[in-house]
Amino acid sequence: MIFNFRIFVLMALLACSLAPQPALAWGDFGHRTIAAIAEANLSPRAKARMNALFRAEKLLATPDCPLRNIGDASVWADCVRRDELRWGYTAPWHYVNMDICKPFDLKANCPNGNCVGAQVTRNEALLADAKLPAHVRLEALAWLVHMMGDMHQPMHGGDRGDLGGNRVSAAYGIVEGRMNLHRLWDGPIAERAITQGAPMVRRYSVAEREPHLGGSVEDWALESWSIARDTVYPTAQHGPACGPALTRDQRARHDEADIEALIPVVRTQVLRAGLRLTAALERALG
Repeated sequence: MIFNFRIFVLMALLACSLAPQPALAWGDFGHRTIAAIAEANLSPRAKARMNALFRAEKLLATPDCPLRNIGDASVWADCVRRDELRWGYTAPWHYVNMDICKPFDLKANCPNGNCVGAQVTRNEALLADAKLPAHVRLEALAWLVHMMGDMHQPMHGGDRGDLGGNRVSAAYGIVEGRMNLHRLWDGPIAERAITQGAPMVRRYSVAEREPHLGGSVEDWALESWSIARDTVYPTAQHGPACGPALTRDQRARHDEADIEALIPVVRTQVLRAGLRLTAALERALG
């Protein structure tokens, strides 16, 4: 039975990797997990104020992209991106591609605020402004929930001129298909990390939260960029981060040992995103 189950999982992963899909940070499961962590740790007052905003959903006029709860909010920004005419301009808000082989410089890589970090700051401020109409604050809530997740995905913070790993073919064990390094982190590695070990969605004590809070958006961007430099690319290339890059004919292969080593890194980033989102929502709504 164990053998058959493994074959089933591999076939499912292969099917997913062959299906054409946009590169979305953490994938739906990762984003919804981050949102669920935040919801589990919100104060009753902040949660009530947040939930009241969802009553303005119809005013956003995005019927194909529901926005009824924080889980929906976590993936709404990726959903509306499919409407290029109306929302195409928001694509750069989901990432900030900073070369890991050059000095870290968030401002230089975020022209006119069109990057994930700037949008986290902007939308927290909009959400906090009680004078704004409910539907404007609801849209800001959706962007904030999603972007907090995006900026903690290392492939949305650091790269080697390869569009956050989208141009690097990758393999998850024996699963190849049309998978790239970015999608590998969005899907298979993230999903395994979140589900392997103790449940991540629960209420955390003050002592458990403390190590993950504090710092600025720039500090969080530096964390993601550093993980891309120190972990993602060395693992993918099986060599120095700024050593020879993989060619178009090579794959970033991840064996079982590689995957096991990445799991705690991913879990930490998901937890940081969830708890920092909690803090941001408390500041804006509490």
